Amino acid sequence: MSIAKQGFTLAAFAALALAAALAAGPATAQPRTDLVVGMALEPPHLDPTAGAAGAIKEVTYANLFEPLLRVDAEGRLVPGLAERWTVSEDGLTYRFSLRPGARFHDGSAADSADVKFTLDRARAADSVNAQKAYFTPIASVETPDPKTAVVTLSRPDGLFLFHMASGDAAIVAPETAATNKQKPVGTGPFKFERWVAGDRVVLVRNPDYDGVKPKLDRVSFRFISDPAAQVAALKAGDVDAFTLFSTYEALAEFRSDPKFTVMVGSTEGETVLSTNNARKPFDDVRVRRAMAHAIDRKTLIEGVLYGNGTAIGSHFPPHREGYVDLTGLHPYDPAKAKALLAEAGYPDGFDTTLRLPPPPYARRGGELVAAMLAEVGIRAKIEPMEWASWLEKVFKGKDYDLSMIAHTEPLDIDIYARPDYYFNYRSDRFNALNDELNRTQDAAKRNALYGEEQRILAEDAVNGFLFMLPSVTVQKASLTGLWVNRPVQANDVTAAAWK
Repeated sequence: MSIAKQGFTLAAFAALALAAALAAGPATAQPRTDLVVGMALEPPHLDPTAGAAGAIKEVTYANLFEPLLRVDAEGRLVPGLAERWTVSEDGLTYRFSLRPGARFHDGSAADSADVKFTLDRARAADSVNAQKAYFTPIASVETPDPKTAVVTLSRPDGLFLFHMASGDAAIVAPETAATNKQKPVGTGPFKFERWVAGDRVVLVRNPDYDGVKPKLDRVSFRFISDPAAQVAALKAGDVDAFTLFSTYEALAEFRSDPKFTVMVGSTEGETVLSTNNARKPFDDVRVRRAMAHAIDRKTLIEGVLYGNGTAIGSHFPPHREGYVDLTGLHPYDPAKAKALLAEAGYPDGFDTTLRLPPPPYARRGGELVAAMLAEVGIRAKIEPMEWASWLEKVFKGKDYDLSMIAHTEPLDIDIYARPDYYFNYRSDRFNALNDELNRTQDAAKRNALYGEEQRILAEDAVNGFLFMLPSVTVQKASLTGLWVNRPVQANDVTAAAWK
């Protein structure tokens, strides 16, 4: 039977259909469930327990791997693989209760045996953990039942819980630990899908995650080192967000474009002119102080960060309790610098090398620092290095005179007490203070000790203390859930979503 025979014309039928569609309201577009995050540096591998490169944790922290505790966007300690914990009155015994439903991505249960394996592996004689010192206070790890791990320390450690929330303390399984560098298996809300070398790492939603499920189904981390290409990728929509964005001269353009949001926050990245304190002439404190007086931090911050940075006078972030402003101890004073060099026996200055890793703040900043040093007679030959080479020769091999790098591990002032650290700095006074700090639980006393440590490092001019690296993220305006500040090395996408 035709419509016409029912007394309807085709025009009338079309009108009724349109009215019905309008009554139902417009079709609602489904929000995207994928995300592409841009990063300047590609990680050398994906095992956060076996490497110092911050890019490893930027991909894996909270996304793929979970420590016992976790640091949230505000810098607070929150549950990770452990849903709760207790600490004995003497500060020596920590009891962790694990989430009952936690599983690794291969389906195996995450239990106390994995915690014991992880912590024992990190503190072993042959450990390759970049923060092995975090685990040296551990005397024993016991597993009274599958969901309880008891850690006993040989001495109190006021930062033990904080260290157990780091990427270096991510819990791994003995069955997959050896292959985590290329095929990471964690307990996080995302799983590893693939790694296209030189291009991207792709994570997918873990449907079996026992905690709060992420809103995204797929996240790709794209590696774009060239500043111009970073800007182009954002404008073309090839990436949805770029974290630790360092093409600061482009920020004004992105701020004026309603399609984008620019977030500027803080990091833990103390950026320093790394100095080999064991090499002549840098073993002379007068030379190190001369370099400190030769550097104009204000000009450096304007020239490198376009003003998006904070000057520091020691190795401690201004946004943390316990910070002491020591930027006035060695003010910019080229005449003072020349006088100190002459006093140290270098009236005509000297030649040296400045080895620079790839980040733009280091390459650009290194050129400015070299020019400032040249003004007082210190002739620094710049040697650009790729990241892997810098890690091998400078960080591990200590084969350098000067370098420039941001140290992004949180509350890492203790590195100056490590006898094998690449600064080659030795101070019995600093070491004694650090030992006292490790034994101290009271927050006010700890802050006072932090202040004393900062003063020693500034007085000794161990490094050229330059500025705090800002956390700058440029993202599409409809994206939410990424961190503004960076209290740890992380691109935590577990709460990311589209409006």
